[in-house]
Amino acid sequence: MNKILLYCRPGFEKECAAEISAKAAEREVYGFPRVKEDAGYVLLNERQNAMNKILLYCRPGFEKECAAEISAKAAEREVYGFPRVKEDAGYVLFECYQFEDAERLVRELPFQELIFARQMLVVGELLRDLPQEDRITPIVGMLTGVVEKGGELRVEVPDTNEAKELTKFCRKFTVPLRAALRESKILLNYESPKRPVVHVFFIAPGTCYVGYSLPENSSPFYMGIPRLKFPSDAPSRSTLKLEEAFHVFIPADEWDERLASGMYAVDLGACPGGWTYQLVRRSMMVYAVDNGPMALSLMETGQVMHEKADGFKFRPPRTNISWLVCDMVEKPVRVANLMADWLVNGWCREAIFNLKLPMKKRYEEVTQNLAMLQERLNENGINAQIQARQLYHDREEVTVHVRRIWAATGGRRDER
Repeated sequence: MNKILLYCRPGFEKECAAEISAKAAEREVYGFPRVKEDAGYVLLNERQNAMNKILLYCRPGFEKECAAEISAKAAEREVYGFPRVKEDAGYVLFECYQFEDAERLVRELPFQELIFARQMLVVGELLRDLPQEDRITPIVGMLTGVVEKGGELRVEVPDTNEAKELTKFCRKFTVPLRAALRESKILLNYESPKRPVVHVFFIAPGTCYVGYSLPENSSPFYMGIPRLKFPSDAPSRSTLKLEEAFHVFIPADEWDERLASGMYAVDLGACPGGWTYQLVRRSMMVYAVDNGPMALSLMETGQVMHEKADGFKFRPPRTNISWLVCDMVEKPVRVANLMADWLVNGWCREAIFNLKLPMKKRYEEVTQNLAMLQERLNENGINAQIQARQLYHDREEVTVHVRRIWAATGGRRDER
């Protein structure tokens, strides 16, 4: 049995709950009280030691891929457990067999290595049937002894139509919950980007997971989604894919250096110019390669050279191309090999491209293509950084970023 039942005078349940929580914490026993107004009793559920689950947000419909990925990454680090998957839920729960392993995993597994996860955090048991008159006390109890001096609170929901109906409640609930967490010293009295982030993740009314993420190893975005506004003058909505990729893959303090004005770029499969738009916006000169028409507004900038050619056959006309971007609808293995050709030959310094996914074995398809790309770079003495992520603005695809660091022989001038 792991519950303590306390009788009390009706109307004094909150006082009784506060008292038993404080007395238990003094003895390093942590839990969360269940309070029902005027019931005449309080129930304290003991929380077993540390939180032992990893919660990962993902795109609805890609839960199996997210589960396969976290299982493989955990096993590589000798962390064992099992994923809980609900189709189209927008999240995956990985339950570790050992309590301390969940925290170890979020510290040791680089978040940037995950492809299908938008966010990664440690959580405890699911809190169900939170009483409408006091949802805060169980949440505070769940976090007591686990998080101290947290830097931020995020009350979130899965990225599903059903869960989004809770967003208005989450915004309102954040204010009193933040005040209570600050009073309990779980949160600092000011926001700090260097302290753990407290997450309350509502999957249904009165039902939530409670936990924390590490700011240096998680997404900085609410719900793991960068909030981007579609530019009214952009030729297509695909422009948001490349803008999000810049936010996800390139640190903000490196934009001025790595996305600099005056750089040369190539956009393969550019028509009508959604990705070219982002490069032009950064004041780059762009070779837009596509047999189709480009948006007139982009051509009028004087920064775009339209090359009517096959993207697989086009070769760069100059040796100082900084960026290659590609969103062609093709088999992922063809695109990955094409990108490898450009990187191995030093035709570009950095590349961002999409791999369109098949209907089945999507995780296997991505990992095989990334492994092939890494092998080709290794064979040719190219030291490179490879990252991949299914972005919010992606659909049945994954976006990959590769940055050449240096080459064993030859190499580009900007690598020396």
